[in-house]
Amino acid sequence: MPDYELPVGTCWEMCPAAERVRREKECRLHRFEVAPGLRGDRPRADPQRAVKEYSRPAAGKAQPSPSQLRPPSVLLATVRYLASEVAERADASRTEVATFVADRLRAVRLDLALQRAGDSEAAVVLEAALAVLLAVVARLGSDAARGPADPVLLQAQVQEGFGSLRRCYAQGPGPHPRQSAFQSLFLLYNLGSVEALHEVLQLPAALRSCPAVRTALSVDAAFREGNTARLFRLLRTLPFLQSCAVQCHVGHARRRALARLSRALSTPKGQTLPLGFMVHLLALDGPEEARDLCQAHGLPLDGQERVVFLRGRYIEKGLPPAGTCEVLVGSKLGGRTLEEVVMAEEEEEEGGDRSKSWA
Repeated sequence: MPDYELPVGTCWEMCPAAERVRREKECRLHRFEVAPGLRGDRPRADPQRAVKEYSRPAAGKAQPSPSQLRPPSVLLATVRYLASEVAERADASRTEVATFVADRLRAVRLDLALQRAGDSEAAVVLEAALAVLLAVVARLGSDAARGPADPVLLQAQVQEGFGSLRRCYAQGPGPHPRQSAFQSLFLLYNLGSVEALHEVLQLPAALRSCPAVRTALSVDAAFREGNTARLFRLLRTLPFLQSCAVQCHVGHARRRALARLSRALSTPKGQTLPLGFMVHLLALDGPEEARDLCQAHGLPLDGQERVVFLRGRYIEKGLPPAGTCEVLVGSKLGGRTLEEVVMAEEEEEEGGDRSKSWA
């Protein structure tokens, strides 16, 4: 559809009033959206908490009116609310938070696609939404296999976020201020993918030479080559958002490292490696996680806290343990909130003040 046919959103709330009324009647309010302190048979929506939910566009259905679409400034404020309020809730599981945030961010992307917006302001919204989504998905960690969150659906939504953002980059003259950072996130999230590597290598030379992209290419090369020491050394140096993007590959990288060690060291009597060495090599969160990882792969420990590589004992069952990734991801928050970290990394990358983009 040509740009001149697209409307401009005029809804200045996170959720249009008509949707709030409808979902109240249908009892489809999430508990994060209910007005506190109100009692009764039917929960009431809090206009300050209700966020527009995703609704798949139906074929032949009329385009939403401008009053149902939030302009870019409201979409950005909505993303900020999700990062500062919902993502930090202490009374909810990480799976519940991730499911809610992913759905509402999907609605943000749809609102943006259905209206006229400049490439620059669209990119800022899409970058913020993707950063928050990566963070809440990464926080799931070992909880991803439990609760209401669907890991496959969340992965698809992250890829959808990357697709929307990269199309936005392709439409404008560019480069956008944060394009190199998010191109690096794309490669890190798709570590080992030939298609992703090819797309990044097709970027203009100025983007490929940016530090964030060069680092992502180095991580990808170490992952492909099976250079465990170099890979985890690089992963330790990544900032928070890049660490969130690559977290989904950490379990697979650790399993591959264990498999190679097993092939190299396994003997009938069993060669050994100190457990502390395994903790350092694989950037694990401590001896307990190292014990669990080794035992999950059939590698016993002796009385001196050494991993014993016995021939024929190494096994792989199911997906590799996700782990908590406190060393590689969680510790990089540094006691700050998600919103504070995203804003701080924006300023570091651009060497200036990005607070205006969150205003």
